[in-house]
Amino acid sequence: MKILTQSLIAAVAAAGVGAVAVPASADVVCNGNTCWHTHDHYNYRPEFGVVVHPDHWRWSHHDHYRWREHEGRGYWRNGVWITF
Repeated sequence: MKILTQSLIAAVAAAGVGAVAVPASADVVCNGNTCWHTHDHYNYRPEFGVVVHPDHWRWSHHDHYRWREHEGRGYWRNGVWITF
């Protein structure tokens, strides 16, 4: 019984540490009315014309944004993915 109790305590402690040690990190990036998610924090140059929002940011019902996802490092400009 003692081994079972110790195992249960160790499992609960390990699950708690894992949940705290891995925070979610993402941004919503928009250029004009096109927005996408990024999993890394990039330093976009001002001439790229993008706006970075926290992941929980949402546009209001009267805004006319659209999602356009893409993997990798870059940004959307006039419907074309520009890699940097």
